[in-house]
Order: sequence, then structure tokens, then C-alpha cells
Amino acid sequence: MSAFGSAGTANTNPNKSIEVLQPPSDSVSSLSFSPKANFLVATSWDNQVRCWEITRNGTTVGSVPKASISHDQPVLCSSWKDDGTTVFSGGCDKQVKMWPLLSGGQPVTIAMHDAPIKEITWIPEMNCLATASFDKTLKYWDLRQSTPVHTQQLGERCYAMTVRYPLMVVGTADRNMVVYNLQNPQTEFKKIPSPLKYQTRCIAAFPDQQGFLVGSIEGRVGVHHLDEAQQSKNFTFKCHRDNNEIYSVNSLNFHPVHHTFATAGSDGAFNFWDKDSKQRLKAMSRCPQPIPCSTFNNDGSIFAYAVCTVFSIFYNLRWLYSFQ
Repeated sequence: MSAFGSAGTANTNPNKSIEVLQPPSDSVSSLSFSPKANFLVATSWDNQVRCWEITRNGTTVGSVPKASISHDQPVLCSSWKDDGTTVFSGGCDKQVKMWPLLSGGQPVTIAMHDAPIKEITWIPEMNCLATASFDKTLKYWDLRQSTPVHTQQLGERCYAMTVRYPLMVVGTADRNMVVYNLQNPQTEFKKIPSPLKYQTRCIAAFPDQQGFLVGSIEGRVGVHHLDEAQQSKNFTFKCHRDNNEIYSVNSLNFHPVHHTFATAGSDGAFNFWDKDSKQRLKAMSRCPQPIPCSTFNNDGSIFAYAVCTVFSIFYNLRWLYSFQ
């Protein structure tokens, strides 16, 4: 595989995005921005968690590699603490590491599961960490304790999770959406069959906490409201398709200001949508490899996305132009 941008290859950067320096050497599994500043973290199948500082000077955007840590096996998920200085990561080694990144501290293991950890998120309103695993459990952790404060049985493996306090939705392997009201986190609020017919890949809670988006392996997104009186507003739509070719929807992200949302898929495309007007706002050019994950920064001015080949041969980590 030729190097990024070298002569004689297909256009690997059709949207003229900026590639970060020293990208991961294997598939990127998650991306997360600090809630306080433009520090970007990526987890990867090369067992690494990496951080870059994203710099901006007018319309010029750059990156500075800051630090990295290792897990024993591939890392699948990441989340920042609300202080913007600490990163949590989990993966196939069944452990969660807490990394005091910006203070220069060493990572420590703070949580464990009995199978790979698929999703992780810090919940500042509860001052706790939530982790969900292929061991079919959801656990809540107080960082002052070595054991979970509560373990919730999911019934199946976790494939996706989203939190907009007090709403939490966990998508599981049986196509169920398990909904929790985090004001009563030890009780399942309701369990909803996915509005999509095929395996769940990603979920994103509405910014107003009134429902969620769900994406599947079948190139389709479902828009689902939780209130029974709003069920007439539910709909699904096709995306990440090319004639008879159907691609997985891998990532869903709401813009933090405008509340429009982005989808990214295995067709190498990312698109921007408005669920209320039911229209696509902008379709970006397709990259030559799938996009496994993406995210906005805290003010919505930068969109980060990872691009990788199916067989993990060559990877580029990029972020989109400024929206301001």
C-alpha cells in the first residue's frame, strides 16, 4: 500500500481534510474530543490510545502529537472526564484505564469486566463512569471504589451506547434498545425493539433527550421518539448506499450547537442531516476506505473522522474543515 498522498494512487483525501501527524498504525475504533479544549483522543486496534492537540491559526488547522499509552489488547472505546484533563479507555483486555493525560500522570486500571468492553462514558451529573461490555452487563463506577456501585444485566452483548443525561440508551446484540432514566439508574425504563431490521452499529441521543438515532449494518438510520404522543414523528431513511451496494452506518454525531447530525459509513462517506426537516444538508465526497468512527469537537467547529481499509493495512486519521 502506497503512502498517503503519494503519486500513482487514488485520491485518498477527496474532501481535502487535514491528516494528523503520526496517525495510528492499525484501525481506529473510537474518537473523542476533550469537552474543554481541542485535544483529540483516538483508540486503536494496535493497543494504543493516542492524543493530539489540534491547533488553529485563522483558517489553518494543524496537529501536535502529545502522548500515548498502551493496553494489553486492542482498545475499543474512550471518553473524557468533564474536567477536560482525564481520559478513560477500555477494550479487549477487559479493563478500563484512567489516564490523567494533561497532568502527565500514569494510567491506572480502575474497572474490569468479564469480556471486552465495548462502550464507556463519563456521566458528570452522577460523578460516575458507565461501562458496557460483551459480558452482557452495564456497570456504574465511583472512582473512589474498586468495585462497581451497580451492575445492570443487559440480556445480550452491548454493541452501542449513548448518554444525554438523564437519558441513556444501550443497543444490544438482539436488536433491542434498552432505555434508562439516569435519575433512577438501577431500573430499566423501557426496552424497545430496534426500528431497524438489522444489527445495530451506533446510537446517538437527541440533544433534547426526547429520543435517539440508531444506525444499522443495512445502510439505514432510524429516528425514534420516546414519548408515545410523538410516535407519528418516527421514521427511518436509507443512507450510505450506492445503487445495489449497501454499507454499514458506523457513526452518528449530533452537532453541539445546531443539533443537526452527521452519519459516517463503510462506503467511505460522511453526510450532514437535519432530522426535523428530514433532509440531507450536505454530502461529502467518498473516501476510498470505510469510516469506522467520527466526532465533533466541543463547539462544533471541527469534525474528526477516521479512514481505514477493511483489512487494517493502511489508516489515515483526519478532521474536517472549520465550520466557522
